[in-house]
Amino acid sequence: MFVQQISGAFHLFLITIFAIAFSINCQPTYNTHICLGPENDTAPAEYISSLNSLFDSLSSKASSESFYNGSSNGIYSLYLCRGDISTSTCRICVNNATQQLRQRCPSDKRAIIWYDECMLRYSNMNFFGREQTLPRLLMWNSQNNTSPEQQNYGALGLIFSLVDSVPRTDLMFDTKDGIVDNVQRGYALLQCTRDINSSSCRSCLATLTNESQNCCQIRRGWRILSPSCSLRYEEYGFYEQQSAPAPQSTPDGGGKNTKTIVIATVSSVAAVVAALLGLWYYLFCCRRKSRRGEGITEEILLRNFKGSNRPELMEGGILVTEGEDSGEMHYIGLTTILAATNNFSNENKLGEGGFGPVYKGKLPNGKEVAVKRLSLRSSQGLEEFRNEVILIIKLQHKNLVRLLGYCLEGDEKLLVYEYMANTSLDAFLFDPVKNKELDWAKRANIINGIARGLLYLHEDSRLKIIHRDMKASNVLLDDEMNPKISDFGTARIFGGNQLEANTEKVVGTYGYMAPEYALEGLFSIKSDVYSFGVLMLEIISGKKNRGIYYSECGQSLLTYAWRLWNEGKGIELVDPNLVEACPVSEALRWIHIALLCVQDDPAQRPTMSVVVLMLGSEAVNLPQPSIAPYSAGRYTTMSDQYTTSTSGVRTGSLASDQTSTSISR
Repeated sequence: MFVQQISGAFHLFLITIFAIAFSINCQPTYNTHICLGPENDTAPAEYISSLNSLFDSLSSKASSESFYNGSSNGIYSLYLCRGDISTSTCRICVNNATQQLRQRCPSDKRAIIWYDECMLRYSNMNFFGREQTLPRLLMWNSQNNTSPEQQNYGALGLIFSLVDSVPRTDLMFDTKDGIVDNVQRGYALLQCTRDINSSSCRSCLATLTNESQNCCQIRRGWRILSPSCSLRYEEYGFYEQQSAPAPQSTPDGGGKNTKTIVIATVSSVAAVVAALLGLWYYLFCCRRKSRRGEGITEEILLRNFKGSNRPELMEGGILVTEGEDSGEMHYIGLTTILAATNNFSNENKLGEGGFGPVYKGKLPNGKEVAVKRLSLRSSQGLEEFRNEVILIIKLQHKNLVRLLGYCLEGDEKLLVYEYMANTSLDAFLFDPVKNKELDWAKRANIINGIARGLLYLHEDSRLKIIHRDMKASNVLLDDEMNPKISDFGTARIFGGNQLEANTEKVVGTYGYMAPEYALEGLFSIKSDVYSFGVLMLEIISGKKNRGIYYSECGQSLLTYAWRLWNEGKGIELVDPNLVEACPVSEALRWIHIALLCVQDDPAQRPTMSVVVLMLGSEAVNLPQPSIAPYSAGRYTTMSDQYTTSTSGVRTGSLASDQTSTSISR
């Protein structure tokens, strides 16, 4: 009786400890979310109401199901909990995910959110049964192996074996651990959403495995998450191990009292063990999750999508690439870039702009590249870096520069472009020696190429993009002198029916800015047309718009060109190196087109589609340009706000309330 009383009290004590340990709620670990818009297309109130009802139903379904996909009122939704977690953890994770998406993407028709324990997504388009590996999220342990040569071949071996086994399992989920490279035990987990078939699952996991080979063979741990599948490898046990069945007990020949004592003792020991396990789970597992920000996992958020609450690129491996039709782009490690550029040596330096210096490099495969390095003193920053990457991976045109990759490590923020053998247009156009290499045919090809590139940005791409900083130094030339528009750091996306926008921060380069933009902050596709007109006049004349060409009246290139054209002396504007060889009628026609582009009233300027037509056909009649163009020039002493490129063209980002502008006719 005494033993039973002690045993009963002890049991109550231990049960209390056990309950306390497990009442401490270990919250799911948030990774990231992406609000997928569409951009400038907010969901109507009916859609949001239906979405909130859907979120409520998903939370209740997660109490009994680890996976669900279905549609309601035109909204397609799916959640997937990790195959090793309990139903209660799954319910908590899905509930958190729905709450977070309500807050972070309140008016988006499509969104996705990832936790360690679950993933949830919804869309106004049916994505069921489709293998999707984009957008995807890459995270890695910040501690590398002891040397770059130490590759995780054993880790990849574990992963490859799961790529084969996971599609054959009912849950499309499997884990595996083993000694890796005779040194360290490794743990791998792979999973697919169960709306796709086994073939698509295998294909999805193979894509992520290939990504692992590119990014993570020297890492001690990493994970890659996508809408249709996920992959994770670590050097510690991060998933729930399957318990072995308990052995059958053997009958005991002792008496009744012995049995009672043995049962009480065994029960007590079991309770102690259970309580200790509960405390260990909280102290080790949950606390370990909460310490992710202390250097355990390195994270980089390339795409800080609309709705993200992270104010800048996240510290330390999230790589997000967005859109299934986005161009090919790779993460390139800092070590590779340092080797390619000879540690950013001056001998490799090609020039410098508002973003920072640009270096020539050669990757291990022999490909030559140009590397833009964000300067800590740059007037541009993380927003421009992010903006350039977001835009350029969506754009593919022969007259736009191609972004090959990027790097974000520590303080370094680098963009890797295809290398242009002839650098930028200004390096030729305004150089008294190189200028002679640009005959009329080359200049005509450059003008036509720039016009087609702008037409693509304004009308032919799936986005309507306003460049906002068209100038000679932002036109690169390949080895055949074909032009490629570059530097999308200050570009802006317009909605389908949007005609213009207003900004308090005027960014770009004075001399190329349309007057309505320089003075009032208004910009549109016609702002780019104006910049193109300035650029045309510079290419034809070989002169910069920033200079004074008629000293008696202090005229800029624009008003100088207008005066000559009105006086019937337009040929005098043409670069003296071209006068003897260029077709006079074509040169005069193109000056006429340029003057149409730089008219003061945006409504009077042609669109780029009309400009391309006028350049390509002499059958198109040209209207007369309006009165002399304004010249928004900058003649005040504010040079300290500029950086100077190798060509001498100054660029900068200027706020309209910080500048004074003189207007001349």
